[in-house]
Amino acid sequence: MNTSGWKNFAYSEIFYIEKGKRLVKADMIPGDINYIGATDRNNGVTAHIANNAHIFAGNKITVSYNGSIAEAFYQQDPFWASDDINVLSLKKGRLNKNIAIFLTTIINKEKYRFNYGRKWDKQLMLQSTIKLPVNESGTPDWDFMESFVASSLIPLLPPTARAVWNGRDSFSAASEKLALTDVRTWRWFRYDEIFEIRKGFYNKKPEDTSGSEIPFIGATDSNNGITARYSVKDIDDASKTGEDPNQRLFQKIFPGNGITVSNDGSIGFAFYQKKKFTCSHSVNPLYLKGHELNRYIAMFLCTLIEKERYRWAYGRKWRPKRMPASRIKLPVNSEGYPDWEYMENYIKGLPYSDCL
Repeated sequence: MNTSGWKNFAYSEIFYIEKGKRLVKADMIPGDINYIGATDRNNGVTAHIANNAHIFAGNKITVSYNGSIAEAFYQQDPFWASDDINVLSLKKGRLNKNIAIFLTTIINKEKYRFNYGRKWDKQLMLQSTIKLPVNESGTPDWDFMESFVASSLIPLLPPTARAVWNGRDSFSAASEKLALTDVRTWRWFRYDEIFEIRKGFYNKKPEDTSGSEIPFIGATDSNNGITARYSVKDIDDASKTGEDPNQRLFQKIFPGNGITVSNDGSIGFAFYQKKKFTCSHSVNPLYLKGHELNRYIAMFLCTLIEKERYRWAYGRKWRPKRMPASRIKLPVNSEGYPDWEYMENYIKGLPYSDCL
């Protein structure tokens, strides 16, 4: 995109800027209102509260000026912003989600200008500038921004994401929403009772070949664990030659329908892998014993696995030798075995579960 014809505007020309209000965790009342904190993920939402003394109306942009500085998100619904957040409203023009995505993308590009010693507080933001496309009169071209996102970016989204963006209802995969059972009735199991635990393979990430079909799973906390895509021949092709594919480094492929857990780096992050993959030695591939895994059960298990992250660190890695004796607490049926049916149906009853 050619930005040579764009123009710099002061933030004070474009936005009303308000500061959020501090709310400590001890004072939070559980509820349905989004609490926006200084994070770089989950659209800025760090909690859900019922406190309503300082609620901002929806259709605004939130920008963190502390912590994950300059992370900008569009807030469609009413929310409470922490005191580390600047809340932006348009002075002229009408904000909508398409324009907001255009603006938040530009705002995020400014992250390199700020750090712990130079925070982007309200006063500094008022003095900052933002470069925007302009119309013939030299004012921000809101129509162009909206149409560019709607016609050039949204069509690139996967079908389910595009449907949600376009306002589709929060469909669940099941009509009945189950309550979470009392965890005091759950039972502890060793990991080696529940999972077949395998070792990852590569000490060094192979060369990235974008567009290839085999995901490379690394010790990361994002993108479903995918850090590259690797160009390899299908493992079945190797078997036809009479070779042992496990002896050929570039053909170490794990089957899909498993869970990957990082044992180093971003320790304890767990992702469901639907398709075959290859992975780093810093990743433990897990396969369910005694029951067929599916994406719903996997989401239930991944959530529980990630709750154990606090136990591990750089000096105490969750290697395959240590994982078998680790324990996971699961809901059980009347016979005391893991209640896989309940786990599946619980996830199916959650909003957007049909998008998994």
